[in-house]
Amino acid sequence: MATAKPRGTLTLAELCDELQISRSTFYDWRAKGRAPRCLKLPNGDLRIRRTDLDRWLTTLEDAA
Repeated sequence: MATAKPRGTLTLAELCDELQISRSTFYDWRAKGRAPRCLKLPNGDLRIRRTDLDRWLTTLEDAA
């Protein structure tokens, strides 16, 4: 049974597709503390708030 997706959030697959990265790249960033903030659902699935992703992307603008 699929878990409902909270409004305003992205699934890990959606995030990876949007950023054009692999899941392994995302997990590498997460392990190094370089990924956007995530919500961990009771079933272990991750969700990323759109606002957290946008904020995270903004922090990268100065670094580019």
